[in-house]
Amino acid sequence: MKNEVLIKKRRIDLEQLANNVSNNEETNHPSSSLKKDLLSLMKIGIVNSNILTTFTGIWLAIQINGLDILDYLPKAIITVIGSSLIIAGSCVINNYIDRDIDPYMERTKNRPTVTGNIKPSVTISIGILLLIVGFTFMAFTTLMAVVYAFIGAFTYIVLYTLWTKRNYTLNTVVGSISGAAPPLIGWAAIDANLHPIAWMLFLIMFIWQPPHFLALAMRRSEEYKRAGIPMLPVVYGFEMTKRQVMIWVLCLLPLPFYMQALGLPFIIFATILNIGWVILGLYCYKQKDDQKFSKLMFIYSINYLTLLFMSMIVFTISF
Repeated sequence: MKNEVLIKKRRIDLEQLANNVSNNEETNHPSSSLKKDLLSLMKIGIVNSNILTTFTGIWLAIQINGLDILDYLPKAIITVIGSSLIIAGSCVINNYIDRDIDPYMERTKNRPTVTGNIKPSVTISIGILLLIVGFTFMAFTTLMAVVYAFIGAFTYIVLYTLWTKRNYTLNTVVGSISGAAPPLIGWAAIDANLHPIAWMLFLIMFIWQPPHFLALAMRRSEEYKRAGIPMLPVVYGFEMTKRQVMIWVLCLLPLPFYMQALGLPFIIFATILNIGWVILGLYCYKQKDDQKFSKLMFIYSINYLTLLFMSMIVFTISF
């Protein structure tokens, strides 16, 4: 009931505002180059971060199966390009759908779909084209890689953006499915019979995302409230959100011990990262400073993911 009241309140003037912004040719936003607009439309930061997780899946599939990386280099390149285009296309369509709520948020109000630099019809065309080209590339890998890519795109566009994002606080969990797909795509492109390590990569990505995005939602809670998005801190408050963040972080603790194939040095390093995140969370929780908690947990989450996945590559170079 609380979610419904929140959503109805936002929708009073949402579409009118979005239409006015889109149709206004003389906006107050700073001028932006076409290249910058396109990169913003594709959420290039998300695309770049997923390149690392996709490549890690590729790399570990080659190493665990004792394959020669040079023999699979062309397929690896095709997979990285194809998956990146699919992610970019999904993000473009996400921007097209969210153009009515983006004006209410500081970090999204300058997107080209809001400023009117790129028209909605052009936006959806770009998104569809990127998806078509991306899946064409993936067709040269394996059927299972295509399947996981489709699941990721479908979850992000339909289950997350169109359905749960505007209606349920579980939107973060649903969105985590799509965010956890890239390492599966990378692995399946090399080896369609997924090794247990591949599913550990999926679980790490799936569990990592809620604390990461909930910390961000705490920092942007007022913006989400204005936009009418029922994020957990908006609907249930900061205390509930902080408890949820800590629960998700604790769930990461046992995962490295199921990845013995990557060697003891990785298990030790990953465990140190996990314990560090728990200690930081407990320290910030004890301080009872919501902004400090959200800021430090968000920053740690970014560095955690980068260091963890890079360490998987570094610790298996000698395999």
